[in-house]
Amino acid sequence: MYICVDFDGTVVDHRYPEIGEPVPVAVAWLKRLQFLGAKIILFTMRSNRADGMNLLQDAVRYMEENGIQLFGVNRNPDQDIWTSSPKAYGEVYVDDSGFGCPLIQPEGFARPCVDWKKVGPQLEHMLLSRK
Repeated sequence: MYICVDFDGTVVDHRYPEIGEPVPVAVAWLKRLQFLGAKIILFTMRSNRADGMNLLQDAVRYMEENGIQLFGVNRNPDQDIWTSSPKAYGEVYVDDSGFGCPLIQPEGFARPCVDWKKVGPQLEHMLLSRK
C-alpha cells in the first residue's frame, strides 16, 4: 500500500520554515505501517529554496533520522511506467488539511494536527486486511 504523508501538521507541528515538535505518536505509527509493508511517500509543500534554505531536504532528513525510509518524495517512482502526472499516486493520503482527517490540538501546538491514535489503527487495519 502506498501512503502519501504530509509533513507540517501531520508529522510535526506547524512551525514552517522551522521543523516543529513531533506530532504525538506519528513516527511510531509510520514505523509500524512501514514494518507492515506500507510504502511511505512524503507529500509536502516544502521545497529547497533558491536562497539556500533546504526545507524539503530538512524534512527528508527528519524522517530518515527518525527511522522512516521514504519510498518517494513528492512522487511515487512506481507510477513512472504508466503516467507522467505530477501528482504522487497513493492509495491513502494523510494530511491535516484533508477533509475528514481526525485532528487533535496538543498543548503548545500552533494548529491542530493529525490524530495518529485514530489514523494509525485504521491504516493498520487496511494493511492487514489486504494480506
